[in-house]
Amino acid sequence: MCSLTPAASTLRWLSPLRLLGVATIVGVLASGQQFVVSGVQGERMPWPIILVLTLPFWYIWALLTPVVVRLANRVPIQRAGLPWRVLLHAAFALALSLLHSSLHVGTALALGPLIGLNTPADSGPALAVNLNWVQLSMNLLVYGVILGVAYAADFYIRFQERERVTAALRAQLAQAQLHALRMQLNPHFLFNAMNTIAMLVRQEKNADAVDTIAGLSDLLRYVLEETRPQEVPLRTELEFIEQYLAIEQVRFSDRLRTAVHGDADTLDAHVPNLILQPVVENAIRHGIAQRVGAGRVEITAHRRDGKLMLQVTDDGPGVRDDGAEIDGVGLANTRARLEQLYGSAARLELRNAADTGATAVITLPYHTAPIQLNA
Repeated sequence: MCSLTPAASTLRWLSPLRLLGVATIVGVLASGQQFVVSGVQGERMPWPIILVLTLPFWYIWALLTPVVVRLANRVPIQRAGLPWRVLLHAAFALALSLLHSSLHVGTALALGPLIGLNTPADSGPALAVNLNWVQLSMNLLVYGVILGVAYAADFYIRFQERERVTAALRAQLAQAQLHALRMQLNPHFLFNAMNTIAMLVRQEKNADAVDTIAGLSDLLRYVLEETRPQEVPLRTELEFIEQYLAIEQVRFSDRLRTAVHGDADTLDAHVPNLILQPVVENAIRHGIAQRVGAGRVEITAHRRDGKLMLQVTDDGPGVRDDGAEIDGVGLANTRARLEQLYGSAARLELRNAADTGATAVITLPYHTAPIQLNA
């Protein structure tokens, strides 16, 4: 059902000063027009007199404007019962127009002696403020304009509210996806790390086991921190990845070689928190783990044409011959986060590397201040 109902919030904008200011501006313009018209008709009156008798017309409507808005709120224009709603507003418009005309005539007669129009016969007909069809049609028109502005203002306020709610939902969704990514990291990585620690204990490499436990503790503390922002500086993200790779290095021993490098002009750029971990994990799982011998994972960052390029390359089997990506929940989650945070300005691509293996490229808008999300 389509419905236009001016909310009570619209009345907040109808302060006496605003109404007085609008009425004064319109009154001055209208009196100037009437002055010109009276000159063309050969009945020119002094503009100050016209102004004094024209301003009350608009000041009275300024007083009646809150009444019109409240009537619109009580009888909204909507499809259900549209004919009788229109008839009610027509009746309201006629009643307020007659009330306005009566007040305007009374005001004009009271002001007449003060501006040199000494009798009702002088002031009334002189400026056409008596009850006639021209005056009535003008009042009906003003009522319609006020009604339309009330609905337009209400539509704008509701639009802003919807935008605010949409932004809040977007922030909550992005936060939920970050939380899901954390939960995804825990089972896979924690299981592998615990196996690695158990292996070190069985081999009586107690010092290495203790170091791995300490590194795992720091890593999980970082991942599970609920106050972690959506974006962090790239240098922070790379430090986390180096800790992550240090534990994976213990697991794979000599089978895993790593390199992490970010250009100097990229380290202060802001990136989504934990954006690299699922991509690096994907490279290790589908690249290094599939090799019999040693493998290499390289993470680089550079800036190009106002974009930040994060690249994760492995020398594993690469993308399948049929063109299908070696993709999983982690990469799908990452793509969804990029979409929520940056829209079409960011993307994640997975393709074969130049020599052998696969390359994942994350393209982000380059910025050194965190984006603002309304929570």
